[in-house]
Amino acid sequence: MSGYEAVIGLEVHVELATATKMFCSCPNEFGAPPNTNICPVCLGLPGALPVTNAAAVELAIRFGTAVGSTIGRAIFHRKNYFYPDMPKDFQISQYDEPICVAGAVVVPALDEAGPTTVRLVRAHLEEDTGKSVHVGGTGRIHDADHTLVDYNRSGVPLLEIVTEPDIRSAEQARAFVNELRAILALLGVSDVKMEEGSLRVDANISVRPAGSTTFGTKVEVKNMNSVRSVAHALEFERARQIELVTAGGAVEQETRHWDEADARTHGMRSKEEAMDYRYFPEPDLVPIAPDREWVERIRAAAPAQLPAERAAAIAAAAGLPANLAAAVAYTPGLADWVDAEVGAGADVTQAYVWASQEVLAHLNETGKTWVDVAPPPGTFVELGELVGDATLSKKLAREVLADVLVSRRRPRDIVAERGLEQISDDAELAAIVAEVVAANPDTVERYRAGNEKVAGFLVGQVMKSTAGKANPGVVQALVRSALEP
Repeated sequence: MSGYEAVIGLEVHVELATATKMFCSCPNEFGAPPNTNICPVCLGLPGALPVTNAAAVELAIRFGTAVGSTIGRAIFHRKNYFYPDMPKDFQISQYDEPICVAGAVVVPALDEAGPTTVRLVRAHLEEDTGKSVHVGGTGRIHDADHTLVDYNRSGVPLLEIVTEPDIRSAEQARAFVNELRAILALLGVSDVKMEEGSLRVDANISVRPAGSTTFGTKVEVKNMNSVRSVAHALEFERARQIELVTAGGAVEQETRHWDEADARTHGMRSKEEAMDYRYFPEPDLVPIAPDREWVERIRAAAPAQLPAERAAAIAAAAGLPANLAAAVAYTPGLADWVDAEVGAGADVTQAYVWASQEVLAHLNETGKTWVDVAPPPGTFVELGELVGDATLSKKLAREVLADVLVSRRRPRDIVAERGLEQISDDAELAAIVAEVVAANPDTVERYRAGNEKVAGFLVGQVMKSTAGKANPGVVQALVRSALEP
């Protein structure tokens, strides 16, 4: 298989973070009871007329300006096809005049080859379809007892981002999706929750002999519901196509479905071409012609750094390894919050260490987002003060932070309630050290015989007897002093 390379282009459908749908005033929200966020417009009932959502247009421009797209006049078209969950039998989309043209996303280096620039063909606005719910069996249509249709999603604003075929591996595709998600979240364009369908990825993949410039026959892969699925599906499809070609067969242009359960793609239907959709301009909507002043205001309001640049800046400022800095930068909202804490007086290195270790560990364990757990402003400042005045050890500070992330209370309140103040009084600790030394004569004898490492055991016993509240530095000094003959 080393004699072949994959050629991959992605189509990423992003649900925009607007209050209402693309062409009507129905709420744009996830999880509402079926068929409650609907109206004559999103159901395509006779006489109902669409009106373009200006907020969706602004979010599209916000993304386009951040990735270097050309923002220009755009026209909506009717894309005609029949699906049971699309009530109008056409989708309002943009065809030959999209809102964002070209642009690029730079994917951080995966190896010594350096970063990869993935060019964008376009990013265009459209409406989402409804959702078919297959009841019974595995939840797939082929063994369902019946199918229900929920139109709540019908008309939700989408930004479809289409890349050039610049991706050469499943890992590059995974890295691109991660980078794109981070950019969209940073810009506030979408909540990018793949588990809720806010970001969905389709891929076009073909294979060709390494070094060739001729494209092979492409296959579209759908139903990749996580970044992990994207990588696994594309790696499987790459291997399938290479095996087929090397055996003398031919790849069929088709749409295939990724099945997570059996880790394979399965044929669905032959691939449609643009002519199959019979595009024509939407007669009920006027063209979008963004004012240049409006575009520049949106551009000026964007964050100064995209996530990859932010990660590099964090690594330099806090002295963190690149992977930890990236973990913070790519967690929506976290780096902004930490920067605010540093601006309020928190130590930059300690703040980012807490964020990259304690906070991210908590998010991974609970499955929550930073928005779900974000504590009160000044939390890291308080923790730094409590460590600085020896009220807390660093170990106890981590324990308090874990409580803060669950309760969202202030560190000082938790310390007072739980009685976690660090013990630093020399006289109090000296008495405890004396008890520990007296209870461990064998350890004392080994120390005085030259095995100085056993002092750590005695320090540990003091810490245990104080429930970890003793000042470790003071304890170490007192233990050494008590062990001297």
